[in-house]
Amino acid sequence: MNLIKEWFQRYFSDPQAVVLALLLLIGFSVVVFMGEMLAPVLASLVIAFLLDGIIDAIQRYGAPRTRIVILVFLIFMTFIFFLLFGVIPLMWGQVLELIRELPNYVSRGQAALLQLPQHYPLITESQITEITGLIQKEITTLGQRILSLSLSSIPGMITVLVYLILVPLLVFFFLKDKNLIIQWITSFLPAERKLSTDVWRDVDVQLGNYVRGKFWEILIVGISTFIVFSLLGIKYAILLSVLVGLSVVVPYIGAAVVTIPVALVAWFQWGWGGDFLWLMVAYGIIQALDGNVLVPILFSEVVNLHPVAIIVAILVFGGLWGFWGVFFAIPLATLVSAILVAWPRPLREEGPLAAE
Repeated sequence: MNLIKEWFQRYFSDPQAVVLALLLLIGFSVVVFMGEMLAPVLASLVIAFLLDGIIDAIQRYGAPRTRIVILVFLIFMTFIFFLLFGVIPLMWGQVLELIRELPNYVSRGQAALLQLPQHYPLITESQITEITGLIQKEITTLGQRILSLSLSSIPGMITVLVYLILVPLLVFFFLKDKNLIIQWITSFLPAERKLSTDVWRDVDVQLGNYVRGKFWEILIVGISTFIVFSLLGIKYAILLSVLVGLSVVVPYIGAAVVTIPVALVAWFQWGWGGDFLWLMVAYGIIQALDGNVLVPILFSEVVNLHPVAIIVAILVFGGLWGFWGVFFAIPLATLVSAILVAWPRPLREEGPLAAE
């Protein structure tokens, strides 16, 4: 007990440290226990945070904030309508086409796999047949779930409609009344909160740079991939481009995972030939340019985290909050790092290092 008491007094003797700990506890509690209920609000905050960087950049030239907010919001709504009525219907059509073709692809893959026992005696035909049977069963079940429209999907559609109405409305008011909302929130906080303010300023810079940079990286990589795939004539170009764009959300792992569907679609379409080789070379160039050119430009101000820390953050926050946890894994890891660096640490008066 004395050890715990000593540790608590060492790290929580500063009142500002207690304030910061309480703010963090309240914030994480709201997200964990009320995240599903407040999902439209949280999504709107993320979008408003993305757009606020553009508004601040334009506002430096002296334009009134209200006009800039209206302009940026109209551009945002145009982009949303383009996604809803342009990209998503085309992508959904390619998903349905892929589902219809999957049994044929599985049969062709099974025929190719059955040739493996001739070269690798440890692999038997019964093992391959069993594996492909399980794959066919899962594909059939998946196809039935996607293609069937039942009454159970109606609540989900209603939720989407609510999001489409609430989220843009909340985004507009978050942008328009940003200063008023911040003043209202800070009015409930203690006057002495320098530690919390310093941590927030540090995280705000890192978080803003990362989230906005990641958004532009997804957009640039996705559009570039779609142009290249369309020129090369591969099937499901939009679907694969969306997957490649979203793969940048998960560092190190995303690019490796999405390579599998790209290579499989190309192989089923062309086999082992020149077209397959050209596509994989072009895909490799896109990944190389993303990792060595685009990422250093977009994330020049992001705190460098060790790869082990990034992977652990992805596993932890992804397990807690799914896709959004993966998306914000690095910013959240940066938050933890900033807190650990800024947290007050009283100097130890004992020990050989103190004597020096």
